[in-house]
Amino acid sequence: MKRISIIIPTYNEEKNLTALVKYLISKSNSSVVDIIVSDGGSTDNTVEAAELAGANAIVSPACGRAAQMNYGAGLAKGDILYFIHADCFPPENFIKDIQQAISDGNVLGRYRTKFITNKKILKLNAWFTRFDLFICMGGDQTFFIKKSHFELCGGFNENMKIMEDYEFCQRARKTGKYKILKGTALVSNKKYSTNSWLKVQLANLKIVNMYKRGACQQEMKIRIKGC
Repeated sequence: MKRISIIIPTYNEEKNLTALVKYLISKSNSSVVDIIVSDGGSTDNTVEAAELAGANAIVSPACGRAAQMNYGAGLAKGDILYFIHADCFPPENFIKDIQQAISDGNVLGRYRTKFITNKKILKLNAWFTRFDLFICMGGDQTFFIKKSHFELCGGFNENMKIMEDYEFCQRARKTGKYKILKGTALVSNKKYSTNSWLKVQLANLKIVNMYKRGACQQEMKIRIKGC
């Protein structure tokens, strides 16, 4: 079966990382050949926490999620790259799911999501991630891709600091079959607990619209900071 490399981009994720890495190790088998934490120069103990938990922690030469994920991918030993945010937990059977999807002819894909909350409005948000919508192509759903296809597509655009995962997914799907898995990745609801649901949705809508009309990265960064 195809081997999997897990790549986790981080910046000051000490509090989240230990639990995630230990969880991934507990659900892994010989198919997972490395868990790479690609750090963007954290000022807390993210790197140390990752190493103590059992991951291969590296510091990316460039800060920014796109650059960090590309750097981690370049060091990965697996045939499949699986990108996970530090506050997301994939289903227990992620190895089987991903390997089966690749065996079925898919080259990339994602999970649906489930928020760590009982709020009905966020359950509705999560329900929509079963559909092939542009807004659901972000990193919260976790993301897998054959390494050969990742390299063929040129990796993430390191000039992008916002929407880099959406842009890459759009680009990669033009030349490869895409799969939405039936399982759910458990996602933190932190941004909804510190901001209202409406404020987050309006911010997301604004950024998506700006991206689609070709707004520059700096303009989007300023806008999202103000939301």
